[in-house]
Amino acid sequence: MRSSTPVEILYHDHHYWLTGWLRRKLGCPQSAADLAQDTFIRILSARETPALLEPRAFLTTVAKRVLYNHYRRQDLERAYLDTLAQMPEQFVPSEEDRAIILQTLMELDQLLDGLPIQVKRAFLLSQLDGLTYAQIAAELRISIATVKRHLHKAAMRCYFAL
Repeated sequence: MRSSTPVEILYHDHHYWLTGWLRRKLGCPQSAADLAQDTFIRILSARETPALLEPRAFLTTVAKRVLYNHYRRQDLERAYLDTLAQMPEQFVPSEEDRAIILQTLMELDQLLDGLPIQVKRAFLLSQLDGLTYAQIAAELRISIATVKRHLHKAAMRCYFAL
């Protein structure tokens, strides 16, 4: 008989509780079950599981981050769908292309997470809207040199993530 890992014990002892906690937050049992699994996957993906004196507090902290990302993905998807609804029908991408674009947007959002808002905005104005440095500077009310620094910072984040 093999011994259980700390994560297995954590899962066995607290999965039901965590799912209930998430269900109360979300109001949806299916989403709660999905996010509970995502929480444990995040813990499994960590380099090492810390020794836990308060396992439920730890799970709550991790689950809050997973929940935050869930809401962020929903907001991003809603914004994308709103943008699609405003497009002329002949320019609306196919369902397959929509899924690819949405997945790419979510990956980009995750990649840029942690950068200051103005750096993200400069990057998105450059990459998605195709604005020049001068146009970005005018839009954000910053100097062209600051735009260059912002774009460099965002580009480095993307480069090192790959």
